[in-house]
Amino acid sequence: PQIHYRGQAMDGFDAVIPRIGASVTFYGCAVLRQFEMMGVYPLNESVAISRSRDKLRALQLLSRKGIGLPVTGFAHSPDDIPDLIQMVGGAPLVIKVLEGTQGMGVVLAETHKAAESVIEAFLGLKQDIMVQEYIQEAGGADIRCFVVGDKVIAAMKRQAKAGEFRSNLHRGGSASLIKITPEERMTAVRAARVMGLNVAGVDILRSNHGPLVMEVNSSPGLEGIETTTGKDVAGIIVEHLEKYAEPGQTRTKGRG
Repeated sequence: PQIHYRGQAMDGFDAVIPRIGASVTFYGCAVLRQFEMMGVYPLNESVAISRSRDKLRALQLLSRKGIGLPVTGFAHSPDDIPDLIQMVGGAPLVIKVLEGTQGMGVVLAETHKAAESVIEAFLGLKQDIMVQEYIQEAGGADIRCFVVGDKVIAAMKRQAKAGEFRSNLHRGGSASLIKITPEERMTAVRAARVMGLNVAGVDILRSNHGPLVMEVNSSPGLEGIETTTGKDVAGIIVEHLEKYAEPGQTRTKGRG
């Protein structure tokens, strides 16, 4: 197996750090798979990345291992909308397009009627969506835990701007330092492990019944967390890679 870039064969690599944008997941994972076939050690394996990019599958895997999640429903037929809304505890609820990133395709429906209308509209456009309970007590904030290996090496609180419930920094949210609890730390590490990821950004909500995982990101941004925490996250990732990279070794055999 070979990879060519601008007419030149790429060889002689011991390890690769995949940074794959959401819009090129299929292509990026195909290239990474080829590196794996060449015996190059990946920071995150292609199978783990593609698994994490499928939001529904990721939640199914996390749920099976007993990791705290918001109550989540998925349906395809408009006939199932009433059951779907009831399943997650009714309005207010959050509707998410499965392909969305950076808070795009995420809607807070504050009434039953609004929830029905938005779900109908998405299904009418042949968009796959999932519906989740709205965690009111989180107050528009979440915690990004940056996991490297089996440790949370940095954490920040992301707070949505006034009048907004999505805390993504791309949506105008603000970031600040936060001290996480041992339970939150353990939840983040377990979530990354279940997904088979050596490096992950695990997004957690604080709820009345403990930490809830919103998402496990396989290509988490560095700028926000490095600026907020003052830590050299990139350096820690490279140290991890240098410690564990062995050509021909792919250790992240996730379960699922």
